[in-house]
Amino acid sequence: MAASTPVPGSVALTPEDLAILAKESETVVGHVGKVIVVGPTLDIDDFRSSIERRIGDLPSLLRRLGGPADAPAWVPDPAFRLDDHVVATSTPGPTLTTADLNREIAQLFAQPLDRRRPLWRIDVLGPLEDGSQVLLWRIHHAMADGQTAVRFAAALFWDAAPAPAPSASPRNRASKTAELHHHRHRGHLAGFIEREFRRQSGPSPFDGQIGSQRSVAFADVELGPLRRSARAIAGATVNDAVLACVTGGLRRWLMEGNGSLGELRVKVPVSMHLASDTLGNRDSFFYLGLPLGEPDPATRLRLIRQESVLRKTHHDAEEMDRALAALSRVSSRLRQVCDRFQMDPREFALNVSNVPGPSRPVSILGRPVLSIHDIADIAERHALRVAAVSYGDHLGFGLCADAGLIDDLPGLAAAIQAEADGLIALGPP
Repeated sequence: MAASTPVPGSVALTPEDLAILAKESETVVGHVGKVIVVGPTLDIDDFRSSIERRIGDLPSLLRRLGGPADAPAWVPDPAFRLDDHVVATSTPGPTLTTADLNREIAQLFAQPLDRRRPLWRIDVLGPLEDGSQVLLWRIHHAMADGQTAVRFAAALFWDAAPAPAPSASPRNRASKTAELHHHRHRGHLAGFIEREFRRQSGPSPFDGQIGSQRSVAFADVELGPLRRSARAIAGATVNDAVLACVTGGLRRWLMEGNGSLGELRVKVPVSMHLASDTLGNRDSFFYLGLPLGEPDPATRLRLIRQESVLRKTHHDAEEMDRALAALSRVSSRLRQVCDRFQMDPREFALNVSNVPGPSRPVSILGRPVLSIHDIADIAERHALRVAAVSYGDHLGFGLCADAGLIDDLPGLAAAIQAEADGLIALGPP
C-alpha cells in the first residue's frame, strides 16, 4: 500500500517525538514548563498582541499533532487562536501568597495540554502580594527540549533577546562520529554499556504508583558564587554543582525521615543541538550515581565531577543518541523495548536537568523579569523530578512531585538551597 501524502507545511514526528508522546498517560502529562515572574503586572491584551506579532517566525508553535496513522506529523492548525493559548487564569483572592501560587501552578501543571491544538499554553496568574505577576508557560517536551524552550522565550517574550548562552559549543556531528568510532575500537563500548545499562543496587525512594495530583516547590541560588566555589573545590562546572546540590539536599531530606541513603542513580539530559538544527526536541542523556553516603560536601562534589568527566570524555550521551537512533532505524518496536527498559526505576531514580537561560536581565513589554524557574513533569514510577535554569546571576531550581507519594517537597527544596549555600561557603570569598 502506498504511503499517505503528507499534509502541506507538516513536519514528520521523529522517533524521539514518538517516544516522548508514548510516555503520556492518564497520570503523566509529558510537558515541561517555565515559571516566569514579571513586575509590575502586564496588560493581557498587550501581551497577546506582542506574541501575535512574533509568532509567525516560529511556525512550530502553530502546528498540532496530526497526519495519517502511517505518517504522524506536526501539521499547521487552521483553527489556531491565540486566545486559546494565552489565558488570564482566575486565581483566589485579590493577591496570591507563595503557598497559593505553588498550589495554582501544581494544579495547572497536572492538566494535559489539548492535543487538538498546538501543544503549548501560557496561564497568566496573579497578582502576587508584591504586585508582580506569574506566567506559567507549558510546552510539550516532544515540541521542545530545554535549550529550544529558552530560544522560544527569547524570540517570543523578551523585549530584546540577550546573547545566547548555549550549554556547549555548537556540535559538529561529523567530527563527533569520528571520535565515537575511534573510542568504540578502543573498547569504549563495553565501558559505555557497563556505565549506562547497569541497575542501581537498591530500590528507588521515588518508586510508586503515580497519581494525577502534583506538588511543586522552588529554590534560588546565587550562580556566580556557586560557580566560583565549584571551580575552586573540584575544578567542577555548574552542571556538576547542580548535581552536588541535589545530592546534598536529598541526603539531608532522606536523613530527616524520608528514606534511607541507598544508591541513587539520576538521569542527566544533554543537549545534542547543532548550530544548524531547527528548533525542536534534540537531547540525549547519561546516568550518574549520586554519592549520598558521603558525608563531606566537598568530597561529594569531587566524586560527581570525576564521574561526569568520565562520561563526557567517553561521549556517553552521544553514544546513547547513536544507539537509540540505530534501534529506531532497525525497528520501532526495538526502540520501544529499550525505552521501557530505560524507564525502569532500578535504571534511574529521578531526572535532574540544568539549562542555561538568559545571561543578562530581560523584560517583557518594559516590565523586568524578576525570576525564571523550570519545572518538568514526572514519569511513571518516578515520583520526583528536578530542573534548574540560570538567569543572570541566579540559578533557579524547580521541583515537581507526585503529591500523594512525596511528603514535604518544600522541605526538600529548602535542603537543596541549604546545600548550595554550604558549597558557596566552602569557596573563595
